[in-house]
Amino acid sequence: MYLSTVLDDFSRYIIAWKLCTNMRAEDVTDTLDMALAASGCDSATVLHKPRLLSDNGPSYIAGELAEYIEAQKMSHVRGAPLHPQTQGKIERWHQTLKNRILLENYFLPGDLEARIEAFVEHYNHQRYHESLSNVTPADAYFGRAPAIIKLRERIKRQTIEHRRLQHRKFAA
Repeated sequence: MYLSTVLDDFSRYIIAWKLCTNMRAEDVTDTLDMALAASGCDSATVLHKPRLLSDNGPSYIAGELAEYIEAQKMSHVRGAPLHPQTQGKIERWHQTLKNRILLENYFLPGDLEARIEAFVEHYNHQRYHESLSNVTPADAYFGRAPAIIKLRERIKRQTIEHRRLQHRKFAA
């Protein structure tokens, strides 16, 4: 089984994913269609169309994918061969996913899909990311992160002030 995933580079939010029996250009375009629909980029007027960053796998160098990307007015950037660090965020996502879900045996593809779906939900909406200032990818993707971080700073200042007052009170 292969997992085709579209991850937002800024927020690390998993926009779309598809479990495939093989990895063809058609599977990639299906996943991209799902991502464009989920993000609204397929129907909204945007200044900058999304850019696809991928490795050099056969499905990503296929002519069918190139035609699809051109038709969508998108651009495609491929990482350097044998240099997975270029796609570090998606590589790290796949590693995290594998570490969580490959601990069990799945006898039916539907069971695996359900487990992936549950993990994507957890990853997007509950799992805090240190690189995102400890907010979830959904918070960053939907623009809630600045307000959350500001609220945390205010609570931290209030807590420090309260502790100082408590210390002065007990020291006196």
